[in-house]
Amino acid sequence: MYAEFLRLEFHVVEAGDGVAALELMQQTCPDVVVTDLALPRMDGFALIERIRGDARLRHVPVIALSGYSGTEHEDRARQAGSDLVLMKPCLPETLAQAVASATIRRKDS
Repeated sequence: MYAEFLRLEFHVVEAGDGVAALELMQQTCPDVVVTDLALPRMDGFALIERIRGDARLRHVPVIALSGYSGTEHEDRARQAGSDLVLMKPCLPETLAQAVASATIRRKDS
């Protein structure tokens, strides 16, 4: 749902899990990363830590989406290096505003 909404304004590349996301980022450095914290193979916390540990990617803004209740997971995501944590359900417009403020908009030709 979020990806389809973001495609209205941004170039979006999706990955099915944290490992695939990291592989994509190593091929093409993104302007911003939006990740769920609950991902298969490599969760969002580990993905954020790997992004922050990679000299080529560490500058990329990371927005984490969390369906976990309580502040424990939000705090953990921030400690891993997330720039912003949005709690789900999150309005797609709120996410789009966060992406726009974190990066320069990319327009498809």
